[in-house]
Amino acid sequence: MATVLVTGASRGVGAELVKQYAAEGAEVIACVRDTAAAPGLEGVSGNVRILQMDTGEPVSIMAAAKAVGAQPIDVLINNAGAVGGDPAKQVLDDLDLVEWHRTLNVNTIGPVYIAKEFKANLAASGGGKLLNVTSQLAASTWPFGGMYIYSTTKAALSKASQILALDWKEEPITVALVHPGWVRTDMGGPNADISAEESASGIRALVAGLTKTDSGKFYKWNGEIHPW
Repeated sequence: MATVLVTGASRGVGAELVKQYAAEGAEVIACVRDTAAAPGLEGVSGNVRILQMDTGEPVSIMAAAKAVGAQPIDVLINNAGAVGGDPAKQVLDDLDLVEWHRTLNVNTIGPVYIAKEFKANLAASGGGKLLNVTSQLAASTWPFGGMYIYSTTKAALSKASQILALDWKEEPITVALVHPGWVRTDMGGPNADISAEESASGIRALVAGLTKTDSGKFYKWNGEIHPW
């Protein structure tokens, strides 16, 4: 039975990943910032453990890692993220520097720190897979301006993931990136292209097919390579 850890599991794509992995028989560790406010996990069935983790706080990440202990983890999906405040205010003349720093902690530093804290768990599985959820806005091929906070913090995550893949080339761990699509969630809004169910299903199929030769690659939710 596979063990899967998902961050940002309280709602949206994260919650759907938990449900789908649990439905296929995996043991799922669902990490949420507030265990009392995880609407997407209400009534979830299967072998699911809900664990507190604030990805913007290293102390919280360390506590979660301690709670998991030495348990091998086959798949870790760093899904938690922050949009960086009002998109309309993410322009050069109206930047919230406090929010930029906060979002950097959540979108970039947190996932890298999670990789550090759970490296041994991924290696213990004999072929662990670390998937970092980034965005098409983080790619140099994205043709629009604005969204300084969100775009830069996700771009930094993408580069950090590439570095992880290089640094771990001798480790039994595959590191990859995924753009989850424009998803109908609280972040994506009601007019987005795909549902959380579609995104999660595509991501699971992508993860299932990943091998060590894919380490460092950036994918779309449907398994296609994303130019970046």
